[in-house]
Formats: sequence, C-alpha cells, structure tokens
Amino acid sequence: MLKHLKLTALTLGLFAASQAMAADLTVISFGGANKAAQVKAFYEPWEKAGSGKIVAGEYNGEMAKVKAMVDTKSVSWNLVEVESPELARGCDEGMFEELDPALFGDAADYVPGAIQPCGVGFFVWSTVMAYNADKLKSAPTSWADFWDTQKFPGKRGLRKGAKYTLEFALMADGVAPKDVYKVLGTKEGQDRAFKKLDELKPSIQWWEAGAQPPQYLASGDVVMSSAYNGRIAAVQKESNLKVVWNGGIYDFDAWAIPKGAKHAEEAKKFIAYSVKPEQQKIYSENIAYGPANAKAVALLSDEIKKDMPTTPENIANQVQIDVAFWADNSEQLEQRFNAWAAK
Repeated sequence: MLKHLKLTALTLGLFAASQAMAADLTVISFGGANKAAQVKAFYEPWEKAGSGKIVAGEYNGEMAKVKAMVDTKSVSWNLVEVESPELARGCDEGMFEELDPALFGDAADYVPGAIQPCGVGFFVWSTVMAYNADKLKSAPTSWADFWDTQKFPGKRGLRKGAKYTLEFALMADGVAPKDVYKVLGTKEGQDRAFKKLDELKPSIQWWEAGAQPPQYLASGDVVMSSAYNGRIAAVQKESNLKVVWNGGIYDFDAWAIPKGAKHAEEAKKFIAYSVKPEQQKIYSENIAYGPANAKAVALLSDEIKKDMPTTPENIANQVQIDVAFWADNSEQLEQRFNAWAAK
C-alpha cells in the first residue's frame, strides 16, 4: 500500500513538473464560431495532453496592434491568426518569426499555399454572398443580382474595407472571376470598382465582425450580405440562410508568431499539432471551413463536405485571393476606401 502511495505521489509529482514546464500560450483568433471550433479541435485537446494552458484572446485583424508590440519589444501574444495578405505583408515587414517548413511534415499533404515562410494556413474559408430565403421571392445567383436593388429591394451587408468589396464590385460589373485581379491591378479597374460601389452605396449596411452578417440577415436588417461561409453554415439549422458560392473569394487563415514572442518553440509545436489530420477533422466538423491538411478530407463525412469551400463544385467559380496584389496595394486602397466610405 505504502509503495503504491509512493508511486502515485511520484507520478503526480512528475505530472505537476511537466505541467510546470509546459508554457502557457496566448493564442489570438478572430473569435465567434471560428474560435469555438478552435477550442474543441486545438485548445482543449492540447491542454488535455498536458502540453500547457491556452490563454485564448481575440481581435479584428488589426495589424497595427501587432506592429506596435513588435516595435516596442513588448510582445504579449504567442500566436496570432491572420489572413494571407496580412501574413505576407507582416513577413515582409519583419513582424513575424520565420518558420522552418520541415516542422510541419510533407508540404504535398497540404492545400497549395498553406505553408508560408512566416506562417501556416490551418483552414480554408470563403467570403461568399449569403441571403435569407424567407425574405426574398427568388434566389440571387451572382454579384450582379446583389447590386440589383430593383429586382431585390432592401439593404445589403458588406464588410467595411477595400479587400473583397472591390473584387465583388468588379464581378457585379461583369468582370469574370478569373480576370478580377488583372482588372483590379490597373488604375482604370480600381476606378471602375469604386464607381460600381457608388451605385450601391445608399443601400449598404457595413459590417466589421464576422458574427454580424448572420445577425443582420436573420433580423431582416439586410436581404443579402457578403459573409464568411462558416458563419452562415453555423446558423443554418435554425434559420433559412443560404450561400451562393458563385463569385466567392477563398483564402487561408494562418498561424503566425509575432517577432520576439516568448515560448516560440512551444508555439511552433502548437502550430504543427493544429494541422495534424485528426485535429483538422475535428475543426471542420465544428465549422464549415476546409482543412488545410488534405489528408483530413478523407476523414470527413459527405454531409460535412457539402458545406466546404474546397469541394470541386463549390470552388468551381470562386477566386483565390491574390495575396501579392493585396500585400502591394492594401495600404493605398484601404485609405482610398476609408475616404470614400466617410463621404
């Protein structure tokens, strides 16, 4: 009995020591249904395995916050979720730690573009058109319909920013998805997008957080909205909200480690853990975003796959976000957009 108690004490002591050695990681995400899925797929299993505690925070993608921390050498975040253009720009500007791709296994196992010099995409998502089928007599099928306030009267929801909004304006004006960035890359194309937005401006209700479009649609504040596909899928069981994949824009969300963050080695281990097929499967079962690790797809049911942005039929008429375009033009176009929106 005494021997058993000693062994138990020793085991508990070793466990406590390993817990003490495991670092707490402050992980910052975009919140909402996305964060809830991350808790189930990554944070809770990580903690259960004794790898350390996750202190979960959220933000709205403000790179200025990350830059200020890095510049003043007061980095309190270990990991931050970023969209691809911000990842590319932050990497160029020295805001993120560079990562060794070998840490994440075979690059061929991932959706192309997931492994980047300063970050790893851990899911694929789309910004799509969504509408409330209870509020419309017929179903819209394109951004041209979104702009057609005669046929579909009512307010429209759009994300308050240049990214996505300018692409949608060009598609509404007849530009084919495959040509969007070719046109947007010219001064004439940018002017054309803003001119098209002028037409819709009186009918726009802006949104700034991913949780807002489903709320606006459900309440009838807007009849259609751009939205993150996973946010719409999350409420489809209790609402009649529908997604139009045609003209959607897909992108990765990636983990990045702010330059100078403490516990960088543990943060890298967490990234590698989050892109394992088993964890990716749990993530996609809890929100309708596509796994970045292609090996996870085979683990998902057909029912789950139909809401994924990456199935062949859903991705057919979508546009992959042009990361290089937004890394080069983001600052200038966001300034122009903010000035336009404030008028």
